[in-house]
Amino acid sequence: MKFLLVLIALVVSGHALELDNHNWDEVTAGKTVFIKFMAPWCGHCKKLAPVWAELMDRKTDVVVAKIDCTGTAKNICDDNGVKGYPTLKYGDPDDLQDYSGGRDLDTLKTFVDGLGPMCSLTNRDDCTAEQQKEIEELQKLSVAELDAKYEEKKALRIEAEATFKKRVDQLQKKYEKTVAKKEKALQRAKAGFLSAVLKQKISEGKDEL
Repeated sequence: MKFLLVLIALVVSGHALELDNHNWDEVTAGKTVFIKFMAPWCGHCKKLAPVWAELMDRKTDVVVAKIDCTGTAKNICDDNGVKGYPTLKYGDPDDLQDYSGGRDLDTLKTFVDGLGPMCSLTNRDDCTAEQQKEIEELQKLSVAELDAKYEEKKALRIEAEATFKKRVDQLQKKYEKTVAKKEKALQRAKAGFLSAVLKQKISEGKDEL
């Protein structure tokens, strides 16, 4: 059944190459990927859709696909730290990197054409010595030990997000206080009747002359 799902994902038009929990592992295994994480209601996602559809239609060794983060693949989006839409990520499926370049078709085509094989468990030839060492050390661990390390990393991500949110909230409160002080200062600085009386006095002085 899984093979059938993968086959359908690969032979159907690139427009339909949508990854989820059923085909993610099979389609991306050993591949370099370029993924658009999106939500159906997202206006920016809809704007990018025609460009991304054409990008998916091109023949390339890179898996160019999309993921609906509001569906069953939400866990994939969460695991990859997706917070806004559309988010573009590329590289090894187990170590995706953020794409921050242009989003016009020519720029995206050039970027995809420049993506080659990357270090992964199934492609060790492109790994650095440091990456090789990390993989070898991890492979010595038991499932329980690996799971514990994964949960530790997950906890660190949650902590980082919580710290970020806390600091943003603090900055927001500080910003609001600064704006309030500015408004009070501007209120005190208003000329009000002073300007009107000054103009009146100047006018009366001219009349006296």
